[in-house]
Amino acid sequence: MRLFRIHLAGVAGSNLADGLLAGALPLIAITLTRDPLLISLVTAAFWTPWLLTALLVGVVVDRGDRALIRRRALAGRLALLLAALGLAAVDAVTIEVLVVLVLLYAVTEVFSDLAAGALVPQLVERDDLPTANGRIMGTERLMQEFVGAPLGGVLVALGSAWVFGASAGLLVVVVLLLARLRRPEGFRAAPEGTSAPHAATPVRVTADIAYGLRALLAHPVVRPLTIGAGLTNLVNTAYFAVFVLWVVGPQSQVGLEPWQFPLLLIPVTAGALVASVLPTRWLGRLGEVRVALGSWLVNALLLLVPVLAPTWPAIAAAFVVVGFTNMVGNVIWMSIRQRVVPAGLLGRIGGASRTVSFGTMALGAPLGGLIAAQWGLPALFVGMSVGAVLVALWLATQVDQATVDAAELRTLGPRASATAPASATG
Repeated sequence: MRLFRIHLAGVAGSNLADGLLAGALPLIAITLTRDPLLISLVTAAFWTPWLLTALLVGVVVDRGDRALIRRRALAGRLALLLAALGLAAVDAVTIEVLVVLVLLYAVTEVFSDLAAGALVPQLVERDDLPTANGRIMGTERLMQEFVGAPLGGVLVALGSAWVFGASAGLLVVVVLLLARLRRPEGFRAAPEGTSAPHAATPVRVTADIAYGLRALLAHPVVRPLTIGAGLTNLVNTAYFAVFVLWVVGPQSQVGLEPWQFPLLLIPVTAGALVASVLPTRWLGRLGEVRVALGSWLVNALLLLVPVLAPTWPAIAAAFVVVGFTNMVGNVIWMSIRQRVVPAGLLGRIGGASRTVSFGTMALGAPLGGLIAAQWGLPALFVGMSVGAVLVALWLATQVDQATVDAAELRTLGPRASATAPASATG
């Protein structure tokens, strides 16, 4: 577990740096413009690299040392933040510059996140995946939203240079820490499909990408999960890309001060932290797929609260439940994917699935800005909530526990005979 603890510490540090920026960027953006479309482009910039590069990066992750890839991605992010610090110091940050900085930052995020997700099964035993993923996701939420985002809101008051500088300082520590994540054999996964290193001729990258896409499209569990995640992320991003306009400023419905906006995310984190430490054995009793689907449905319905009760106490109360159910659902889906996909395919299938599930967020952000500009924020929020409900109901018709159990048995291969009686539960 020593290597997992190093990985978890790196997750904590890098997500604290992410949280500083997540809390600060919307506030920096609204000091540069109040145009909903322009503000939504900041969010779109963060998700566009997932749409354009995740397939290729998935191949890189499956072919290379995952720990090394993550470390190099974070080092590149550090260099970018130092450049942003220089621009902020001379007051050269405009909304256009901010969008470009976020776009480049997100490229490093694609490499770092895909490598980190594929690395987890190499650090813990298969049965420990739900617990490990719960700790990772809980740490991410704690550092990003409970600590980082409020601190980012405070640093904005001092100037954007403080935000970029503090994030860069944290990444220096993280990169040095992750240099200790080493083992003699490295962190390359056993080859799967076309990426076998013993092939007579080198395999083209396009062949690897195609293999990952075919594997995803043929998978009875990952395919519907990817479609459901993509549609859910589309509507959620459309919703939250302009949410700051609903809650911050004298023209808004809620009327928060800018520094209060990151504090509104603390209830989300509180709910997520409670969910992240729950014992995983209760999932087996209730049915992990049933619990995950219920979590998505609750999240969708709670998107109506800011419209029906536009006060910070009501929104904060709803966000506690949103954080709890979102964490439960995410831990379950991540653990299922890591169990039903062979280790050597996690990078490519992860890249292909996130091209859809995260790439739609690049489309959702400007979609939200356009709808809000044309028909207003209430119409956007209600429409996206209804859309999220429909997606959850559709996914319930596509995936059940028996389908997941059967897919896991196929992944286990020869080992399945030893575990089949225990695994084949509804």
